[in-house]
Amino acid sequence: MNYPCLAATESSETTTTMTPLREKLSKIENPGNQEMSLPFSELSMDSEEHLVQIIKSYAQSLSHNKMSFLGYPTNLEFDYEALAPLLHFHINNAGDPFMGSSYTLNSSAFEVCVLDWFASLWEIPKNQYWGYVTTGGTEGNLHGILVGREQLTDGVLYASEESHYSVFKIARICRIQCVKVATLKSGEIDCCDLKASLRANKDKPAIINLNIGTTMKGAIDDLDLVVQTLEECGFSCDRFYIHCDGALFGLMLPFVKQAPRFSFKKPIGSIAISGHKFIGCPIPCGVVITRLEHMNVMSSDIEIIASKDSTITGSRNGHAPIFL
Repeated sequence: MNYPCLAATESSETTTTMTPLREKLSKIENPGNQEMSLPFSELSMDSEEHLVQIIKSYAQSLSHNKMSFLGYPTNLEFDYEALAPLLHFHINNAGDPFMGSSYTLNSSAFEVCVLDWFASLWEIPKNQYWGYVTTGGTEGNLHGILVGREQLTDGVLYASEESHYSVFKIARICRIQCVKVATLKSGEIDCCDLKASLRANKDKPAIINLNIGTTMKGAIDDLDLVVQTLEECGFSCDRFYIHCDGALFGLMLPFVKQAPRFSFKKPIGSIAISGHKFIGCPIPCGVVITRLEHMNVMSSDIEIIASKDSTITGSRNGHAPIFL
């Protein structure tokens, strides 16, 4: 049977376009700039020495590239050799970190310790917060903005035009009306433009994404001025939700004297950070913290794991909290 809708995907043009990509995926560069094939299809039980050589060459390639790796905000100076024995275990933190799960090979105790530390950093009592270790800043943003959408189901998302690309992707995924707000030369959100946008949508609640360090300029949005702008436009606390994207500077700011203060003592709903940037980690990870009161509509009991489904992903990396 012919399916016309599949015709485009079976065209020779698509095949031609994809072939170079597959060829690139099967090669790596070694320090001598010599391409080395990775013939995974040829590997068998008696090719262990070949595999060891491939891994050795790849490690040399990574070491070589690390020496001139610039432009990406990732801390590469770390040593987690002491944790190597844990790589012999499949550690899975499925479910709510505060409940654990029926999968007993988990690191929930480590995860809660990590979360408690961040909750203290952002000044929210242990009995008032909820959070979890994510796969990175994007997942943290997704969870934070989704919490906001669940609180304000008809809300409009406002984000500066210099916000991380994940924010606008999240708006598409969640089908949230999104308004891009202009920025100042510094890269921080322009509250005059925000005020105009808020007034244009005054009948709908506001979900605000604020940046604690934009991608290109490292701009930090003025939280106090944004809250003041919301109040001037007639938005009471129950009609706005603020998510803070702290992937870049969220971990630095609390330790910098006279830096802008982001805290749950102010009317914010959530903060997300990246764990592999400032701290340094061999795997991408992050943390999201929100107010416990917001989680009532975000979680449901799952019998098969004997826990609550309150995170974006189901199975979660149990090694990440230990690295953090």
